[in-house]
Amino acid sequence: MPIPNPVRLFHITAIANLQAICQAGALQAKNRVQEAGRQYSNIAYQGAQGARAVKAVPNPPGGRVHDFVPFYFAPRSPMLFAINGGRVPGCDWRQADIVHLETSVEGVTAGGNPFVFYDCNATLAWSTPYTDLARLDAVAWDLITETPQLDGFCKFWQSVPGHERYTDRMERRQAEFLVRDSVALTDIVRIGVINSAKRAEVQAILTAAGVHCVVEVKPDWYF
Repeated sequence: MPIPNPVRLFHITAIANLQAICQAGALQAKNRVQEAGRQYSNIAYQGAQGARAVKAVPNPPGGRVHDFVPFYFAPRSPMLFAINGGRVPGCDWRQADIVHLETSVEGVTAGGNPFVFYDCNATLAWSTPYTDLARLDAVAWDLITETPQLDGFCKFWQSVPGHERYTDRMERRQAEFLVRDSVALTDIVRIGVINSAKRAEVQAILTAAGVHCVVEVKPDWYF
């Protein structure tokens, strides 16, 4: 399966976090946010976050997963589905409260930022890390982009036990691209929201912070 060009990347966060992100001028790794003492609204499983806090990445670039800003290779992720279903303890947000920040592999690596990417969810013990962009072929593009599509990505992501092709589809659909420390907001090409009301809300936050970024209603990125 050919590697897409460009290779699009998506980071999800709560709208409640946008003001702090704008103040920092960047998406920052969890460890950098904690070091700065900033409050951040959680949208992740705490058990998984504990595993990510201690999981080492290859050296170079070195460090732990929480030293990196995480991106998925597609929107409409299983994580967003879990959030919307109220299955993330401590997270009261639903999908309408979540935004997608889109960039690309080409964009986040142009300045020489250290990176690592995984062929499935980085939290998993059997996920394989790569630091060579030539190995982006290890990502399951056949699953991520097969039909039926929404904005170029497969509508379905659920694993199907007993089905050889789809037995681990959810884990592979959550392949991750991690960028060390931070990604500048200038590298974000657009912000996707669920509806026009949320677009106005997000635009107001950006305008108040003096941040210029395209905000688009992208229903295909949501459930």
